[in-house]
This record gives sequence, structure tokens and C-alpha cells, in this order.
Amino acid sequence: MGKPNYSWKVTEDNQASTSLIPWLSSHDLPEMFAPLLWQRGIQTEEMLQAFFEPTPDLIHDPYLMFDMEKAVERIQEGIAMGQSILIYGDYDADGITSTTVLKEAIETVGGEVSVYLPDRFKDGYGPNKETYKRLIEERGIELIVTVDNGVAGHDAIDYANSVGVDVVVTDHHEIPQELPNAYAIVHPRHPEGNYPFGELAGVGVAFKLATALLEELPEEMLDLVAIGTVADLVPLTGENRVLVQYGLEVMKQGQRMGLTTLLRAADIKPQDITEESIGFGIAPRLNAIGRLGDATPGVVLLSSFDKEEADGLANQINTVNQERQSIVKEISAEALAMINGSASQDIYVLAKEGWHVGVLGIVASKIVQETGRPALVLGIDPETGIAKGSGRSIEQINLYEALNSAAELFTAFGGHQMAAGMSLPSENLEKLQVQLNKFVEELQIDFSEGPTLSVDSEIDIADITIKQIQELRKLAPFGTDNPAPNFLITDVQPVQVKQIGADKNHLKFQVADTGGNLDCLAFNLGTEYDELATAEKVSVVGQLSINEWNGNQKPQVMINDFKIPGLQLLDKRGQKIKLDQHNSETTLFIYSDEKLFEKASEKTEHNVLIGNAIPKGGWTDIVLVDCPVEKAELKEMLLQLEPKKIFVYLTSKDEAYLNGMPSREQFGLLFKFIANQKNVDVRHKLPAISQYLKIKPQVLIFMIQVFSDLGFVTIENGLMNKVENPISRELEESKLYQQREKQMKTEEFLLYSKISELRDWLLN
Repeated sequence: MGKPNYSWKVTEDNQASTSLIPWLSSHDLPEMFAPLLWQRGIQTEEMLQAFFEPTPDLIHDPYLMFDMEKAVERIQEGIAMGQSILIYGDYDADGITSTTVLKEAIETVGGEVSVYLPDRFKDGYGPNKETYKRLIEERGIELIVTVDNGVAGHDAIDYANSVGVDVVVTDHHEIPQELPNAYAIVHPRHPEGNYPFGELAGVGVAFKLATALLEELPEEMLDLVAIGTVADLVPLTGENRVLVQYGLEVMKQGQRMGLTTLLRAADIKPQDITEESIGFGIAPRLNAIGRLGDATPGVVLLSSFDKEEADGLANQINTVNQERQSIVKEISAEALAMINGSASQDIYVLAKEGWHVGVLGIVASKIVQETGRPALVLGIDPETGIAKGSGRSIEQINLYEALNSAAELFTAFGGHQMAAGMSLPSENLEKLQVQLNKFVEELQIDFSEGPTLSVDSEIDIADITIKQIQELRKLAPFGTDNPAPNFLITDVQPVQVKQIGADKNHLKFQVADTGGNLDCLAFNLGTEYDELATAEKVSVVGQLSINEWNGNQKPQVMINDFKIPGLQLLDKRGQKIKLDQHNSETTLFIYSDEKLFEKASEKTEHNVLIGNAIPKGGWTDIVLVDCPVEKAELKEMLLQLEPKKIFVYLTSKDEAYLNGMPSREQFGLLFKFIANQKNVDVRHKLPAISQYLKIKPQVLIFMIQVFSDLGFVTIENGLMNKVENPISRELEESKLYQQREKQMKTEEFLLYSKISELRDWLLN
């Protein structure tokens, strides 16, 4: 990664941010917050007050939402009439928490309520006409309330209306041009409404309805609101920030038994809960059950006050999450193997029978992270031949528009710029790959520029303290539109670089300068070990955190990206070359042995022999395959190429330096042996001669070649004989002898010098 995965954008400090300093100072908050807050749109004293000192007053009146009164009256009417009410939810963490919130609210006011979370594979997302029909008939449903879905459920809602069942929709997703004919539609961005904050999650909207039904703010439900809001990646600003702040405090109190049990299963202590606990601990577990099957156990767990039931459900959910992780790992490995074994694409279309459709969005994200290219990952149903899956994209490519350019190939697709879902006949996959490549090609995107990584500020190691990091937590909860600050630390020395984790997927190291040392953790960057371990300097971007171990606290950086300046030399000496690790179109292999070069050229064109003309191409990566006789020619070629990265293998067939130059005594032994033999079969008897003379086979071959070069022996048809009365010559006269002397010096330097010494030799 000498070249970073991201394109770093360092935010320039707006001098206007200094206007925030008086308020910050008067509230004992550090001045360094001013530019960070300004960049996040917090630019007035009123906004600062709301950001740092939230009050319940900042949670808006639910009746400001369009149709809220109508929705409440219909639910109250259903409760009064003893009607059977169905909450129709969704299978992700937002849907599970939304369902739980409204279920508890309706039960609290005496309603008869059941829940249904659609099956991702049977029902799909949102209202399903056949499912509505079945539930109405089987359960005798008389009123349906949707949570986290519904605004696109025209057909199902029309069916419900036709059989006399009213539908109250609560949703937060994009509003279609035409809304369904529901009894009421509660949505923060309703075109006829004027609600002050439009970015609520599904659980936020459900909470608004619950508040209106209960005629008070149900603080005990804010833990669920925090989970769904963080999990759904909606902006953590405005009302969402307040809801999550209060929700995290409720979670710390541990009042909800099912949630406490789930936290224990995730190894999270209630007092340590943050938004990260939700994002990396709770949400993935709740999402996992809906990805692999029925999400209903999530609602049962979060509603449960039976310890035995809660323990069983938490363990079940934990097991499903582990299964999800295993499936993701397996499919990701298969998908990456497909990429490595085929030509590079501008956008990857990867499909296979047996891939679990429920996790393919996660896999697609991993492919994008690994390759810097958009990816569609699909599972093929062997019975129907339909490929169904998910796609993820990069900033420069609108995935929905890309799919729309090939709309005729799909049976269905939908989504937005960064993510999409789709299904199509598997026979259309090749056509889709061609069309998507064409779409991306027309955009003329420079893939060498990765996605943007915003950097808030540059900082020195000496300025990073425990107190400062604790202060930064006052800006939390972090998330969409309020990201944790990214700091840049430039030109520091990486030391003690280690790969960690069961699969060595992560890196642990320190960066050092005159200001001291700083611990660093880099998740999912384990493959960059060789580059970082051999680098003299590095610049890193990451988030500051506190590493606590055995009661001791140390500052550390959670690395998002790093960049190694200048030419990179990656030390691969002694390792076997794996061609699949060097399959870039901009990689050139340099050979010194002609036979090796000719053999390689039968398979690929990306090869050059030292001394030959360099083939045309924008060569950024160079692989030094074998060790040359002289290093000067190699250096000259490398200076012409001006690569960014050099993989130093430099294998040595003869190992001249290691074996050394044969002594005069050894040459004498061989000469005597040849003088006393006739027709020595060097093809088949070489091992026996080597053993007899106690000279290594490769050294013996060299000695015979020297004698042949000097005219002391002849070799015809593999049979060696002495030359009668040869001209007396010194061993040093042999060109092969002279060449070995050079080879030994070259190998001594190229194979046994430190990688930093090789870098100095190339650059100076």
C-alpha cells in the first residue's frame, strides 16, 4: 500500500471557526474543537448548546409529523374495539427494534398485537401481497401497522384495503413519486408534512408513534432507539444525536434483560457502552439472524424479561452471527480467488451456485475495500437459474445508474448510488459484465485515486495525550455526518511491525519520531505487512483512542490508511514467487537468466531481460526475479523505469556467493580425476563424481565449464575427455571464472545487504 487505499483530503481550517472559541472556553472545552465542529456544521452558540448539552426539549413533538393524529386515532380505535393488530416490520436491526418499540407501546395501552418480520428469501423487503393475504386469513388481522417499511407497498396495501383491513404506514425510506393508498402515512419527510428533522431511522419514527400513543416520552425505549438509529447509519446529528445520547445512557442502566444478555454474549460491559458497541457488537448480531433466516427471535429477545428465555435466545443469536461470519469469510475468499484468477475489470460481477444471498452485501463491501472497484456478488439458484445478490460501489460511480444502463438484463433491481440489490437470469451475467465495463469506461475514471478519506487535522506524536483523547469523546456519539475525527501524522518511522489475528489479517506497530512512540492498530491491513515492515518512513491517518491493559492506559491510533513516501523496496529474498500476487497490468518482471526469461515469455508479455529494450507500458511495480551477474546494468534499467514499488526476490540458481569460488586444490583434484578417466558421462555420473571428489554438484558443474572454457577438456554427447597437451593457462583467464567473481560480489551485496542499503544504492 505504499500508495494509500484512499485519496486523502486534508480539511483547511476555516478562520471563521475561531468565533466558537469563546463559548467553548466558557464551557471548559478545548479550542481544538472549534475547527472540528465548524467542519461538521456546528457554527452557532445555539447549535453548540444543543450539541454538548442536549435536553428532552430537543426531541420534537410527534404530532408535528403528518398523519400522526390520524394514525394514533386509528390504533386507539382498534384497541378499543379489540381488533387484532399486526405490526409488519423488517428483518434488519432497525426493523427489529422498530417492531419491538411499537409492540411494547401498543401492549402498554392494552392492545391485542402480533408481529411479523418478513423472511428475506420468501417475502422480500417491505409489504408483500401474498404474505398480507396469508396473515389476514390465518391470524384474523383487522389492522396492519408497518414499521421501517411501507411507502413502496402499493399492491399489498391495495389488497388489504380491498378486504377491509386498514394499513397505517410508518417509514423513513425514500418516498416514491406516488404514495400508496394507506389509511395514514407517518414519515418525517412526507411531502405534505413539515416535520423539523427528516433523517429519523425507522425506529425513530416508530418511537414517535409510541410517544403519541402513550402520551409521554417512553424513556425506557430509548435503548432500542439508539440501537436501530446507529445500526441504520442515518445521520447522527440533530434529533438523532439526542435520541442516541439518551439511549446510550438507558443502555448503561441495564434495565432491559434481553439486551443485557445480548451484551454479555457480545462481551460488552454495560458501563463501557458506546455507539461503537452498537455498530460492531449488537447490530451485526441482530442483522445476522435476518440475513440467514427468521429475524423474529430478535424481537422476542429484546422484549423478554425471562432470564432463561433470554439466555437461550442470546446464545442462539450469537451462534447465528458466528455462522454468518464463517459464511462471509468463505464466500469472500472464493470471490477474491475468482478476481485473482481472471482479467482485471472496471466493475466486478461475481456469481456462483451455493452462495448465501443473505450475506452477499457484506461480501460485496469487502471486495470493494480490497480492490477499489465496484462489485456485484450474486448467488445462483440451480433450480431456477436466477442469480440474485447485492452490489456496492465507490464514490465515483453511481451504482443505480450503472445497473439502469443494463436494465433489460434484470428481472428486478433497485438501490441508490452506493448500494443495490438485483436479480437476473444467470445466462445474462456475461452480457452484464460487458455492459457495466462499458458504462464505467465511458466515465473515464482514474482508479489510481481511491475513495476520499477526510482528514480533520495534522497532529504531532508529542501532542497526543490521554486527556486530549478523553476530551475528544465529548464529540461523540460518532457516525454518519458526525464522524470520529481523523488525524494525520506525517513522516514517522514504523517500528515493531507485527501481523496479528488468527489469520494475520491485522497489523500492530508503533510510529516513532523525536516526540516519542505511539501505538497503532490497523485492522484488515495485514497483507501490507511486507511494505510497512521494510519502510523507513510512513504517514498515517487514523482515529485516536485509548488502549487499556492491566489498568494502564496508553494513547493509540486506529489506522484507516497509511502512505509510504518515495520508492518502496519489498524484501522477498528467500521466498518463492507467487505469480497471482503480481497480476497487475502495470507489473514488469526483470530477468537476468536468458532461459528463465524465455520460459516466462511463453506465458506472459510482462517480462524483460536485463540489457534488452524495455517494453512499453506504465510500469509501476517491478519484480526482480533472479540475481544478475553485475548490478550496474540492473540499476541503470531501474532508473529508466522509475517504478514506485520493487519486489526484491533475486533468486540465485548457482548460489555463487554462498558456495564460494572453488579452491586451487579442488580444481587440481578434478583435473587429476579427468586425466585418469576416459569418456566421463557427465550427464548421468555427476552425482557420483560429486560424492567421490566431495565437491557440491553445482560447484562441480562450474569447474567443468571453466576447464572447457580454458580448452582443458572436451564434452561431446555428454561424454567428457581431457585434451592432450593443452596450452598452459591460468584459471583467472577463463571468462566464466571472471564472471563468477563478479557474480559473488553482486550476490554478496544484493542478497545479503539490508533492504535499506539496497534502497540507498538505488537512490544515490
